[in-house]
Amino acid sequence: MALGKNTKFYETPNHPFQGERIAEEGDLLSRYGLANKEELWRAQSELRDYRREARRLIGEAQGDTEAAEDAGQEFLSRLKRIGVLDDGDSLDDVLSLDETDILERRLQTVAYRNGLGNTPKQARQFIVHGHITVDGARVGAPSYKIEVAKEDLIEFDETSPLADDLHPERAEGQ
Repeated sequence: MALGKNTKFYETPNHPFQGERIAEEGDLLSRYGLANKEELWRAQSELRDYRREARRLIGEAQGDTEAAEDAGQEFLSRLKRIGVLDDGDSLDDVLSLDETDILERRLQTVAYRNGLGNTPKQARQFIVHGHITVDGARVGAPSYKIEVAKEDLIEFDETSPLADDLHPERAEGQ
């Protein structure tokens, strides 16, 4: 029996050598600038947990989705706050989510989409090197989940050399 905190937050694939799955994972890694497949598997595990919770809520309500939504109001509001779900979505929409919905809410992806980096990998580098702040606080984790309310508050740190619009790394994209 293992003691202490479980540090593995993902499950590896059941069949390690499936060419189609490996190609899909490689595409997602390059599209979102992930460092390794562990980050992708972590997003898949997070999505699996969301689906499991939605199925549990629907099952406890014995198929009555309105009663399940009342019971899972806190769960739904959390998913809406981090931007995984839209305002009009319900528990049934949680079951149709994809791992790209989770990956789109990472700080690395949001910073790239907001134009703070020319590529997802460059956005990741800026975050890790401490050049990007969220609501005035420096965040060093590219996997940080961005809430919808804070999406517009992502910017370069004022003490960073990258805060200058004429910096060579920023001028490439212009």
